[in-house]
Amino acid sequence: MAQRFDHETTTDDVLDGMDLSGRRIAITGTSAGLGEEATRALAARGATVIMLARDQAANQAAADRVRSAVPDADLISGVLDLADLASVRACAAAIEGRGEPIDVLINNAGVMACPFGRTADGFEMQFGTNHLGHFELTRRLMPVILSGDASRIVCLTSSAHDISDVDLSDPNFESTEYDAWQAYGQSKSANALHALALSRRHAAEDVIAVSVHPGAIRTSLGRHLDDELMNQAIERGKQRAAASGATTGRRFKTVPQGAATEVWAATSPDVVRHHGGYLADCGPGVLGGNPGENGMRPWITDVDTADRLWDLSEELLG
Repeated sequence: MAQRFDHETTTDDVLDGMDLSGRRIAITGTSAGLGEEATRALAARGATVIMLARDQAANQAAADRVRSAVPDADLISGVLDLADLASVRACAAAIEGRGEPIDVLINNAGVMACPFGRTADGFEMQFGTNHLGHFELTRRLMPVILSGDASRIVCLTSSAHDISDVDLSDPNFESTEYDAWQAYGQSKSANALHALALSRRHAAEDVIAVSVHPGAIRTSLGRHLDDELMNQAIERGKQRAAASGATTGRRFKTVPQGAATEVWAATSPDVVRHHGGYLADCGPGVLGGNPGENGMRPWITDVDTADRLWDLSEELLG
């Protein structure tokens, strides 16, 4: 019988009793927050973790903290700037050049509600970083992922996907007036649709692909949130909770609780039956439920949109 977890489950709860020796897991955004916690928890169970982050010094500091908690942690560091395709391609080439398989890729990194900006390649910053950067990394690493053992790809999305579906006609806000939350919402819908599209291109026997909503956690991801953006988020949360009939407001998670679902997605045998699905609170999402908890919107289950986004992404990336 599948073990029951919930909103308060932590990474150590998920991994209790597991031996991950021999598993090679690559994680983006490991210099702090959820990525660092996932690294610690997985390394503590014997996994080799490839830590990928933009800031090499910050990533090394995170690795030092992990080794303080897990002295025998097997860690490999790499530089990855998701907002620069040259960096993404160089990172993937370095990993592939090691000649070793990747059993799990956790696309954990992201930027949230930032001021308008463009990546090094001219894409809107949130769509370009959260979706296109990870899309390119994933497709470049696919040969070593498919050579792994019972491989998995975990794409972090968010309850904020309910703000906006992907605007396939103008994803980079070239003609649409920029809105920080709308841009974030569409990038998180894109993350979920990426996992769905991967599941349509790869059978579960080859690789399990899922998207994960970690919950509301206070981390450096929120560094761009001023009072106005925070108030917008709070008001939107109240409205969507009321619309779904929820009786509780937003419940913040600790970092170990926030990283639990991505770690569960990366390791639990129960995840096999959720290929292409949206996960939250260490379980499947609920269509029409409260997005602030484990609810999801129908557009992230639309296979036509997933396929069209895949084609657009390939076109944009060349």
